[in-house]
Amino acid sequence: MNIPFHRRYHNRVSHERWLVSYADFITLMFAFFVVMFASARIDKEKAAQLAEAVQSAFSQLGANPPDRARPGTPGAAVTPAIPRKASEALARTPPQMGLTEVNHKPEDFTAIQRELEKLLSPEIRRHEIALRIEPDGLIISLREVGFFDSGSAQIKPHAIDALHRIAGFLQSRACSLRIEGHTDNVPIHTPSFASNWELSTARATAIVKLLIEDDGFSPDRLSAAGYGEFHPIAENSSVAGQQMNRRVDIVVVPEALPQVAARGPVIPSEGAVKR
Repeated sequence: MNIPFHRRYHNRVSHERWLVSYADFITLMFAFFVVMFASARIDKEKAAQLAEAVQSAFSQLGANPPDRARPGTPGAAVTPAIPRKASEALARTPPQMGLTEVNHKPEDFTAIQRELEKLLSPEIRRHEIALRIEPDGLIISLREVGFFDSGSAQIKPHAIDALHRIAGFLQSRACSLRIEGHTDNVPIHTPSFASNWELSTARATAIVKLLIEDDGFSPDRLSAAGYGEFHPIAENSSVAGQQMNRRVDIVVVPEALPQVAARGPVIPSEGAVKR
């Protein structure tokens, strides 16, 4: 009996060929997740090694901030352990090639505060300057009412004398100055300043410029930052609170005197990525 061609062809068709494609798909998905898992594991290990190396470097440079909380409580600073290879490399580094010593000469901030209160008594009585001691150091708070016009980063002419007195007093002290600009939470949008970030930064920079150009302060003893309205010292819900928040803080901190050559040491870490 002869079977028609189309019937013979139909009988040879397999209805399970989809299993081949499905098996290939499952294999590819398995391979994909294996690769993703391996990559994530490698990245995590490298990130941990990099973080450890950076923390070790800052620890050697004396840049770790002091503990502000008791050990074991949130916020307590922990000094990281130096990797074994990094310690060996530092031990082999000749003294003339890198960091040899960091000398900290903390000043008696209480005594400095008393001297500044005498020196700046007219401005303190007019509530243009306030002094306080915090864990970071001595804060000389220059309030806007005495040093800047509203919405301006131009130092008032009559306020320059007070800044000269501050600079002359601190010039011979073993300290560095961190100039921080602050504002209240009232938005600003002018041709000069698009936000409080720009205004606070410009005011801090203006103080730094005056200390360098007019008072001969060494630039490596100064730094500037603008915090806008995000570091208030009083509630912005009242006019008095807003006036206190509009300020430039001169933070007097102990000066670190690193004895370093032109090139510091390179601290390697295990598994560091080579360039």
